[in-house]
Amino acid sequence: MLDLKLPKKNGLFITGTDTGVGKSLITGGIAAVLRRQGLKVGVFKPIASGCRHDREGLVSDDTEFLAMCADADYPLTVITPVTYKTPAAPVTCAQIEGHSVDYEAIATAYKYLCENCDVVLVEGIGGALVPITETETILDLAVAFDLSVVIVARPNLGTINHSLLTIEAVRNAGLPVAGLVINGYNAQTADVPEETSPDVICDFSDTTLLSIVPYDENSSVEEGRLGESVVQSLQTCDWKTFSKL
Repeated sequence: MLDLKLPKKNGLFITGTDTGVGKSLITGGIAAVLRRQGLKVGVFKPIASGCRHDREGLVSDDTEFLAMCADADYPLTVITPVTYKTPAAPVTCAQIEGHSVDYEAIATAYKYLCENCDVVLVEGIGGALVPITETETILDLAVAFDLSVVIVARPNLGTINHSLLTIEAVRNAGLPVAGLVINGYNAQTADVPEETSPDVICDFSDTTLLSIVPYDENSSVEEGRLGESVVQSLQTCDWKTFSKL
């Protein structure tokens, strides 16, 4: 168990059933909703891989997107204090690049956000069980934050198994599941699995379906665009309540 001695704060931890399911898009969308409600939102992606070099050092597209959605007035290095160039799990990145995850930097940045923001949204990297070190996973990091967990899942065939496994892992770690967000649903092309899987997942696991977010061609994390349809679909959920405000 990680003992980071982190402060208690109103917030949410956003994880996914896999990489590429849209965690950053959903985290940014939630940030935009809360910001429109008059809150100062801290966005936090403590570890990012696959970063690029620019004038500020290693920068993640996800980090820049979150900063834009939250209208952040704090540095990108606060949003993401640990960065790697290699597009891989942190444990692999650390081995290749020669530096392990700096937990002290994570704790310092998180404390800053807690002191300066009304609510903090923490986004994981990859899925819940992605290894950070040889002995710790993203889920161990989530336990240290002690926040309710939002699980982002894809809509298509196979999502039932991935979602149920993720929900079970989060609960076995002692964390509450705030609910499930299905991301990238396309009503025009949806087949039977896509139409029925959200209810199957939630009924089988006794989990709340928070939102079904449509596929939105106007949204792109890499290009820094958040489409209005994403925000509108997330506005139907009371994120203040789930973040314990």
